[in-house]
Amino acid sequence: MTGAALDGGDGGAGGGPRQDMRGQTVVVIGGSSGIGLETARLARAHGAEVVLAARNPERLHDAAEQVGAHSTASFDVNDLTALERFFADLPEPVDHVLVTGPGPTYSTLADMDLDEVARHVAQRLVLPLAVGRFGAPRMRPPGTILFVGGTGGRRSGVGLTVISAMTAALPALIASLALELAPIRANLVAPGFVDTPLSASLLGDQLDARREELRSTLPIGRVVGPADVAALAVHVMTNSALTGATYDVDGGQQLLANRGGS
Repeated sequence: MTGAALDGGDGGAGGGPRQDMRGQTVVVIGGSSGIGLETARLARAHGAEVVLAARNPERLHDAAEQVGAHSTASFDVNDLTALERFFADLPEPVDHVLVTGPGPTYSTLADMDLDEVARHVAQRLVLPLAVGRFGAPRMRPPGTILFVGGTGGRRSGVGLTVISAMTAALPALIASLALELAPIRANLVAPGFVDTPLSASLLGDQLDARREELRSTLPIGRVVGPADVAALAVHVMTNSALTGATYDVDGGQQLLANRGGS
């Protein structure tokens, strides 16, 4: 359910809302920068231990030092054998898993690298299934497996074929996964544009212009940053009533479609 309400919640079986994560462990796959790193930082601020996983060992080491990570693991998340081994090697049960996932793919049909698209689709759809299969048995209820998707593909257009298909598929996949993994929860956070290193790499010298455009058009009057997404992620982790849903965090970016914005 897109845009679901975030009222109330708790970190256990009942009671009032709280974000005390002491005694909990959060695994962040893709935790060396951007949304993953900020979520790890915020979870630590709320008292959780964090385990960071990412592909680049140098960046992972730097991130671990920044947040005081309990441990790290460097591997390619798309290597399903390595992913299974990572979860099997965790020394004790964990409470929450965040998976940031790959970036978007934009291409016209004429220019599309079909082999690359096949890899991207497999990553987007198989990775949540693999994390659910390998990760959920190592988790304590009512923890959540939380995936990061996006809102950018909710419109049709030339060059948006792949991203629009993945954007539509992920909420349905997560909703069914929540039923299959229960009482472990499954949820999806869907940002719009977020000012991260990934966005910088995609936009290059157009980044500053995009920032200025969003500052002048978004209803919130500023660009969404990784800390905004992290705040939502930690809320979903600590509110045990939330499962099977998609939560948008885009500063009102989708509302601009009615005015011709994007």
